[in-house]
Amino acid sequence: MPGVISRLYRGDINIDFVGKRKIWYGLSVFLLAVSILGLALNGLNLGVEFRGGSVFDFKRTPGSSIEQVRDTVTDAGVHQVIVQQAGPNWRVTTEALKGEEVTKVQRTVAQKYGVTEDEVSSQVIGATWGGEVSQKAWIGLAVFMIAIMLYLSVAFEWRMALAAIVALVHDLVITAGVYAWSGFEVTPATMLGFLTILGYSLYDAVVVFDMIKEVTGKLGTSAKMTYTQAANNALSHTLIRSLNTSLVAILPVAAILFIGTTLLGAGTLKDLSLALFVGMIVGTYSSLCVATPILVTLKEREPKWQALAQRVHAKEVSAAKAGRATKEPVSAGSQNVTVAEKRKKR
Repeated sequence: MPGVISRLYRGDINIDFVGKRKIWYGLSVFLLAVSILGLALNGLNLGVEFRGGSVFDFKRTPGSSIEQVRDTVTDAGVHQVIVQQAGPNWRVTTEALKGEEVTKVQRTVAQKYGVTEDEVSSQVIGATWGGEVSQKAWIGLAVFMIAIMLYLSVAFEWRMALAAIVALVHDLVITAGVYAWSGFEVTPATMLGFLTILGYSLYDAVVVFDMIKEVTGKLGTSAKMTYTQAANNALSHTLIRSLNTSLVAILPVAAILFIGTTLLGAGTLKDLSLALFVGMIVGTYSSLCVATPILVTLKEREPKWQALAQRVHAKEVSAAKAGRATKEPVSAGSQNVTVAEKRKKR
């Protein structure tokens, strides 16, 4: 095992990522199908910031639980109740309530948990404001995608830009699918997490594409490897960098997600950290196993690289025939010598 790791760090291990593209495509199609199914069946659990509603915050008392708080607010005549831990407080989200309904909830909670009505803070968020937040989120995502296309088209080429965009959409859909199946609330912090993972995935893809551009730029008419082989070689040299970067980034995010939200009850961090945790894992996978195979598939259609592949294949066939031709006389000669020796012995 240590020998494999050391070879991996030196770039001596060549993994045929592109040659196994059908496996990666099949895995990605499966993950996308599961994610889209989750979005179709469950949808996203949009936070109050997007759909509008009322929010109540009050201090947690010893012995109180999520079920007890939910039952208390429901007894006040509220139908849609979501209870979360927010640090030392309870955070209760309901449908949009009128003034007298808000007062009734505050009074009921105060009597049940021994606090004053003033200590039960309330906030009403209108659906119009939530719609504006959703619209701005989509606009931000569209601007981000357009900026990526322009940058990669100028810095590299349109094929790399297209491969990167496909990988980004792939990461976004799968991450959204995880939210749909898990029921985690989608808040503005979650949207920031989505944009962050898109930036991270883009960074990883650019590192890989830059190495591919450097390696393939040296290929001439007399090259001994095809574009596909050169891309695989570039991936082997950037593999450990991608894995190290991902591991260093994922560990603190995992600490926030699994320790901060369970032990510290940091609800807001949970919304952000789940998007980062899933997105970083999927982003690392997509930059190696989705973006690069798509890029190679597009590049293999160019006449320049098709001609190079034919020449390399012809050289390999000629070398194989020459190898067989040099081995056959030696084999025949050894058989003749063996027969002559047998005759002498007789």
